Amino acid sequence: MPLFAVTSAAHNQQFVALPHRLHRAAPAYIGPLDNEVEAVFDPARNALFAAGGAAQRWLLTDESGAVIGRVAAFVNPLTATATDATLPTGGLGFFECVDDADAARQLFDAATGWLRARGMLAVDGPINFGDRDRFWGVLIDGFEREPNYGMFWHPPYYQRLFENYGFQLYFKQYTCHRPVSQVLHPSFGQKLAALQASGEYRFEYARKAAPEKLAQDFHHVYNLAWGRHAGVKPMSLAQAQALVGQMRPVLDERLLAFAYHHDEPVAFFLSLPELNQIFRRVGHRLNLAGKLRFVLAQWRYMRRPDKKLLGIIYGVVPDQQGRGVDQALTAFAQQEFIRAGYADIEMNWIGDFNPRMLVTTRSIGAKIVKTHATYRQLFVADRPFERYPIIR
Repeated sequence: MPLFAVTSAAHNQQFVALPHRLHRAAPAYIGPLDNEVEAVFDPARNALFAAGGAAQRWLLTDESGAVIGRVAAFVNPLTATATDATLPTGGLGFFECVDDADAARQLFDAATGWLRARGMLAVDGPINFGDRDRFWGVLIDGFEREPNYGMFWHPPYYQRLFENYGFQLYFKQYTCHRPVSQVLHPSFGQKLAALQASGEYRFEYARKAAPEKLAQDFHHVYNLAWGRHAGVKPMSLAQAQALVGQMRPVLDERLLAFAYHHDEPVAFFLSLPELNQIFRRVGHRLNLAGKLRFVLAQWRYMRRPDKKLLGIIYGVVPDQQGRGVDQALTAFAQQEFIRAGYADIEMNWIGDFNPRMLVTTRSIGAKIVKTHATYRQLFVADRPFERYPIIR
């Protein structure tokens, strides 16, 4: 089967179109925006290229010339040795393929061969040439549920294609769900009342009209709560400001809850309306026509009484952990979610390497409804395979 590198605009269009063609008949399928996939491989829009990163994409066709598979390989200089300096690890992602082991083998061979030639001793996949907040993992459970924004839907046979090639499970990624109105344990409300009565803590929502404060508060909590974890880079204030700017068009400020100890931001629970519920009515390309359709679909969706929200990120700074701030913030956020007409919440994926966060989700009655997997393959025979390290 002919395999070739993506080198033209026509090839790029074939690359982004393939999953829509393969999966459009699946009831749960919602595809990614073509623009966002293209941005990953555009040196003008992905700063990893300027930092020394490299990426290559391939397409596979059948004898008639129809595209039946795609894959990308990349070297991210910021993470290649993040977990083990002696094991430089590349990435493989954006895999799509018909149910054919030989076709998958050709795609995997191309990607791993390219990485080996660049000195990589292992590969993780499927992952993103960028951050973990999107395009990460292969779906292995929950095929009947629609994907959240930034996550892929995959058919069940993808797991077999990866594992039969020799990929081993590196970590699982769990998506948890709960009805917004599900009653919390009384201790949550009690903790909120106690902390508010102490005069030391206050709980409030961010304001879209004050983007600089939102960026500063997010930056402060994020770096203390998440920036020191393996595989997570600290965020600069400029990056936080850019992130807030990107999110502003889709923000619902009723979903951005912060806790403050005196005047210091010490915890956040940041969520968005689940954008795939809007994009499913827009199409796969956010051009001018797509943007106009998005504005109308968003206006209609935000007036529904049964909206779904996506919990993006949750964190408590280390010196406030164990004081019940997380319980209080959860109770505070739930009140506004209900008033704003949200019926369901799904949380951005949580790795099985993060048992504390999984305990937190269980404490609010959330249940795992989807599982993605990140795999690793070693290119060296003298190294024992090790799972991703547990966060202690």
